[in-house]
Amino acid sequence: MNIVLVLKALSNERRLQILEWLKEPAKYFSSSHCDVSIDGVCVGLIEKKAGLSQSTISAYLAQLHQAGLITMERRGQWTYCKLNQPFIEQFIQELKTRI
Repeated sequence: MNIVLVLKALSNERRLQILEWLKEPAKYFSSSHCDVSIDGVCVGLIEKKAGLSQSTISAYLAQLHQAGLITMERRGQWTYCKLNQPFIEQFIQELKTRI
């Protein structure tokens, strides 16, 4: 685990907000294509909710994914994102032991 990479990903207000949305996806998103609580949230829904460009959202999600904070799964033409809760719990424990 690269703690610095995780902390950098968390240092942006919008990326942190995306994580908050993914923590409770049914509260923030609805989709006729899938159950967002089980299947994850389509990148397009995140883009629409954030009101940012596709390229900005893609960059933010890539940073969160690279840090390990979210999982991304491609299904057909869509990519679905989910909070990586086990990793986040591991990160918190690692941080507690270090500082």
